[in-house]
This record gives sequence, structure tokens and C-alpha cells, in this order.
Amino acid sequence: MNIRYANNPQDVKGYDTTRLRDEFVMEKLFHADELTLTYSHADRFITGGVLPVHHTVKLEADSKDMGAPYFLARRELGIINVGGTGSVTVDGETYAMANKDCLYVGLGAQEVLFQSEDAANPAKFYLNSTPAHKAYPTAKSPISEATPVHLGSIQSSNERTIYKYIHEKGIQSCQLVMGLTMLKPGNMWNTMPCHTHNRRMEVYFYFDMPEDAVVFHLMGEPTETRHLVIRNEQALISPSWSIHSGVGTNNYTFIWGMAGENQDFDDMDMVGMKDLR
Repeated sequence: MNIRYANNPQDVKGYDTTRLRDEFVMEKLFHADELTLTYSHADRFITGGVLPVHHTVKLEADSKDMGAPYFLARRELGIINVGGTGSVTVDGETYAMANKDCLYVGLGAQEVLFQSEDAANPAKFYLNSTPAHKAYPTAKSPISEATPVHLGSIQSSNERTIYKYIHEKGIQSCQLVMGLTMLKPGNMWNTMPCHTHNRRMEVYFYFDMPEDAVVFHLMGEPTETRHLVIRNEQALISPSWSIHSGVGTNNYTFIWGMAGENQDFDDMDMVGMKDLR
């Protein structure tokens, strides 16, 4: 389990590029037949990746790291498949997972297993987990049945489609909010004008990017902005006090996961373009 601690915005002002990446970026989430986990002290958010190629991979972590007898003893979990077709088995019940399908697993599930259908095109399961106080049922949301929300325009280079999976009006959870955004070809900005939301932190995961493409992810306080260069299948922590916006060298897809005081997707504090520095 990799550990990341909470950061004071006054301290972050003095971070160089290496320190920014060490604190906020998760550079490689997928290793063949392994489970990779990063624990952030910001809202106790866990980010992970599972790449089952030749073997089934089990969701587990050291009891000392978790402070619990098994992973979901006090937690809930969101899973989105960003690779080939696979399956997730939760306490004996198996859920087929196509690309961009989402599965929510609630508090108390004791065994979660990940498998790929084809080792030549393995599934890649991206994970977000938060503390939970109530057991909600395991639920799947295929992207084929999700209701897309179309936003932005080609004129502002941010024409995009949002798929909300785990949220107040979708799959129910204690505090986890999760979904993905797909930018249309010719569009590069994911959010601008930008915003903060002091009541929730957020984790971004960028994918569906060519090998030589990058996203310049903007972070920091509105008057003290910084940037992180993010490549395909990398994730980053966005603290509640930070803006989060990005522009790529071409279109891309990203998963957003949030946790904190509420689950209101629209609870955000907008930042005027004139106020950015």
C-alpha cells in the first residue's frame, strides 16, 4: 500500500516538479497479475488498479494498513473496467464487465475477485474506495445503459460526454461519487472555467490516450496555479482546495472519483477567468 499524506496549500506553493509528482501523481497503476493500491489521507481515499492476465487477482490488503480484517469491512468500492472484457466476482456472484462498465461493491463484501476473459486483451480494473457507514447492495451500471450528458462546444474545445455511475440519482453509496467523461475528437479542455469544491476531494484517472500524448493537468489555489504532465493511464489526487482542469494534446477520457462532505455533483465554487494566476 502506497501512502500519500494531506497537503497544506501554503506548503504546496514551494514544491518543485519532482515533489508535486511525488505527492499527487500515481504513475503506474497496472502491473500484470497484481493489485496496486494508493492510500490518501485526504478523505481516506484509496485508488487502485488490477490487471489480471494469467491469474485471478483478489482484492486484499494488509490488516495493519486497513485496520480491519478484510478490505471492505469498513469501506465501499467503485470499479470501472478500462481494458478488455473481464469479470468481477463478489462473494460468489460474478458480474461480466465490458470496457467502461462500472460496478459498485458495498460495505461488508468479503471476497472480490478479478479475472480477464482473454489474456491477449486483458481487463484493466480501475478502483476507487472510500470509508462507508452503511451497506448498500452491489450494483452494476453498463455504459450501454448509462444516460449520457452532453456538455461544452467545439468553439471552446471542450465538447464532451459525461457518464455518471455512482451518484445521488444513480447507484447508491455512502459517500463515493464516480463516473467518466469522454472528450470528442478535436476537443482538449476538460473543464474551463474551472472550480474548486471545498467539501470534496477528487481523484482523476486519464486514459484512452496515444502513447506520445499528454494532458497538462492544472492544480493549486486559483491564485497559485501549478501544472502536472499526465500520460496515459496515470492518476492524480486533487485536494479540495485545488482547482482541477486540464488540456491535452488531443482528446482523451478521464474517470473522476470524489469523496467528502456530500454527494452533490453540482456543489462547486466557480473560479472566474479573471481570478486565475
